[in-house]
Amino acid sequence: MMSIVLVITVVSLLVPVYVYAGYPAMLWLFTRGYPARTHRIGDITPTVSLIISCYNEAPVIRAKLDNALALDYPRNKLTILAVSDGSDDGTDDIVREYQGQGVRLIRQEGRLGKTMGLNLAMESVDTDLVVFSDANAMYAADAITKLARNFADLDVGYAVGAALYTDGDAGASARNENLYWRYEMAIKQMESRLHSVVGGDGAIYAIRTRLWEPLQQKDINDFVNPLQIIAKGYRGVFDAEARCFEETAGEFDKEIARKERIVNRSIRGLMRVTSTMNPLRAGVFAWEVISHKLLRWLIPLFLLAGTTGSVLLALVGFRLFQLITLGAAVLLILACAGHLSKDKNAMPAWLSTPYYFVMVNLYAVRGIVKAMRGETQVTWNSARPVNGREQS
Repeated sequence: MMSIVLVITVVSLLVPVYVYAGYPAMLWLFTRGYPARTHRIGDITPTVSLIISCYNEAPVIRAKLDNALALDYPRNKLTILAVSDGSDDGTDDIVREYQGQGVRLIRQEGRLGKTMGLNLAMESVDTDLVVFSDANAMYAADAITKLARNFADLDVGYAVGAALYTDGDAGASARNENLYWRYEMAIKQMESRLHSVVGGDGAIYAIRTRLWEPLQQKDINDFVNPLQIIAKGYRGVFDAEARCFEETAGEFDKEIARKERIVNRSIRGLMRVTSTMNPLRAGVFAWEVISHKLLRWLIPLFLLAGTTGSVLLALVGFRLFQLITLGAAVLLILACAGHLSKDKNAMPAWLSTPYYFVMVNLYAVRGIVKAMRGETQVTWNSARPVNGREQS
């Protein structure tokens, strides 16, 4: 009996180590000697539609539209569409002020969610490429030019830019999120060199228009849409020089809740495009998506099994597992101390990091459980603040 517990415990503890450290290390090994890009880029300017998703974005939409109109992409080849999901805070009126400058408002009634708004907008798109963006993501002047160059390679179906945080040192929450995101971008760069970056980024990613498929209301567009493109036999690449800038949520609770929503919708989306997890169909991308996404979402379950097994093995005298159990206890104590902290954003790193790690994994479990129950959030409220105010 103890031998079975030992095997289950060891495997359960090794999976998180593999996901967080082993997978990036293997990507690094596999891409050693590869050029910075393994696809062709070119100085091309295809026609582009920039779709900006909005729900009650009055505090930021004017700045976003000014930013879009200031991009260095040829103006006669760029169409700007603002999709409003039933906004009632004056967002639509602000967008209408820009109609004389070529900005189009597409209003969706009834708060059907971002995905349905994109389906509606795509019905009127006739450009070569589509760039998807959020209202609070401010683009570098050459962001679309940088994205477009990747489509000179006919095997590229989508290109993902780098969303950079402008408040990465503003507090403990922002520092942890910024650190996590830098780690993620390093993985994205290596995935892109090997085959394809896993998923898009709702703030900045582009696709070939003809590869778009209407999505279901519960789909998370910047994950399911790229998976569908991979399933068609195309690649997805990451371009770190195509940049946009945004703020973190600024608070642990908001950032963690946002991750719960992402896991909740993404795990359902992955089950919709299971062919991308079949190496006979998707090649090495199957390994990427399983390692980067599926196993990472399941880490809390592996940690629970590993910790439980460690306690049992520690009780019968296995010294190594006594140390592991002690380490897990310390981690939980620090996380609890962080949870009880009155000012979480002022926590030192030795307290905020354990809290962030435990809470992110706990809320990931909640997202998975909700998905298994058939509960999926289809509408959204932006978690990030604008000039000290939370977007909603």
